Parts: sequence; C-alpha cells; structure tokens
Amino acid sequence: MAGAIAPGSRVALPAEYAGVSMAMTRAMIACGHGDLHLVCVPTGGLQVDMLIGAGLVSCVETSALSLGEAGGAPRFNEAVKRGALAVRDATCPAVHAGLMAAQKGVPFMPIRGLIGSDVLANRPDWKVIDNPMAPDPDPIVLIPAIHVDYAVFHAPLADRSGNVWIGRRRELAAMAYAAGNVLVTVERIADHDLLDNETLAAGVLPSLYVRDIAVAPRGAWPYGLWGEYATDTAELRRYAQAARSQSGFDEYLSGFVGEGKHSQVTR
Repeated sequence: MAGAIAPGSRVALPAEYAGVSMAMTRAMIACGHGDLHLVCVPTGGLQVDMLIGAGLVSCVETSALSLGEAGGAPRFNEAVKRGALAVRDATCPAVHAGLMAAQKGVPFMPIRGLIGSDVLANRPDWKVIDNPMAPDPDPIVLIPAIHVDYAVFHAPLADRSGNVWIGRRRELAAMAYAAGNVLVTVERIADHDLLDNETLAAGVLPSLYVRDIAVAPRGAWPYGLWGEYATDTAELRRYAQAARSQSGFDEYLSGFVGEGKHSQVTR
C-alpha cells in the first residue's frame, strides 16, 4: 500500500491524538519513495520526524512539530538547521481552511485571525485583500486550497465494504475530502456494514473516499489510539534520546522498520 505513494507526492498526516499510522510510516520508509511534501493536520510529531530522518521529505507544512512530553523533534530540528528542509509555517485554522477550500472545490478560503501576525510575512501565497462585501476598508486573508495526493491515517475499525469508523476525529474526514487518495490502516475489520449501525454511522467515513485499507494491529504504536490503547511515552522518550544523532536515529530505525506486518484488505 505504501508503494502507491509516488516520489514527490503531497501527503496529509494527522496530529498525534487523531490516529497516526505508524504502521504506514514503517512501510513508507521501507519503500523509500522520497521528495515528499508533508501537510500536518494541523501539527506533526514522531511520524513526520522519522520520515525526515529517513531522508524522504523535502517540505513540511505545519503549525507545530514536536514529540510532546518527550521534547522537540530532533531530526526535524537538525534538518532545518542544515537547510535541508523547506518549512511552510502555518496555523491550525489556516491548515483547516486550506483543506476546506479543496473539499469545496474553490481556490481559496477567507479567514480573519491572521491579521496582525508575523506569520503572514513568511507566506507569500497567503493574500490579504479588502473584503469586497464591506463598505469600509476591511482586510481579510485568503488561504489557497490545500490539495493533497494522499491522506494517510490509522483508525480502530473498518468494514468489508471499505467504510472506516473515525468517531469524533473530524480532521480525518477533512483530510480525506481534500485528498486524491486515502490510505488507511485499522486495528480490525468488521463483518457487518458500519453504516447500518445507528450508533456508529455518524462517525463513519464512507468507502467512496477510501482507496485502500490494511489491517495493522496496534498500528498507531507508540502513539495511542482512542478507545483502544494509550500512548507509550517511554518509547517516545527512547526515540527522542536516540534520534539526537543521525547514527542513533539509524540504529533506532533499523529495529523499527523490521517490526510489524500488515495485511491489505481486498475490497
């Protein structure tokens, strides 16, 4: 499944609390397709740091990138210092606005909260115009649509029709709606149609948005997955310590990539 992500693709990835597919991170690194443009929705962490450390990323668009309680993202920080990575500073509302514009098929989405911030000075693609609907001068920011080639995430459950349960994680839906292709790993497959269940249906991403699904038990580890298992903070700290140097990262990576298997579901 990871092999479908061609070199140079633009890939949307969720925040650490929203269903990160570390199983796909492992597969992407093993596949080795690089020059990726990552769009963090709206922040990034271990997944992004590992892809950068593996040399697969040329650009990151994000509102923040860290390992949370484990500290900063060491491979990201080092790549920025070396000038080896293009960084497009964003804000959480701006990322979501760009995805919403892509979802709705419009070239941009207006937002107001950026007025007066320094972020605008570093994003020439964000335009400030006068609100054409206002009688008096009224500046507003236009965020261009964020179109992505792939959205990649992990969820607890899918069914054999390709419907995926994402619960309250609506950022996953925003990613899916803006993406040309959606690749999902899940904990398990249900034999019943999720859309037939009144309790689950409101939190289901319909199969028409999903290209491929693979079963990957504990596929978010060392991150947690809502309702399933908690984040392994000790493992995040172990990574943070190892990844302070490239050699330490490489040693950690050799063990990480060799762990775990996932099986693709035929739809």
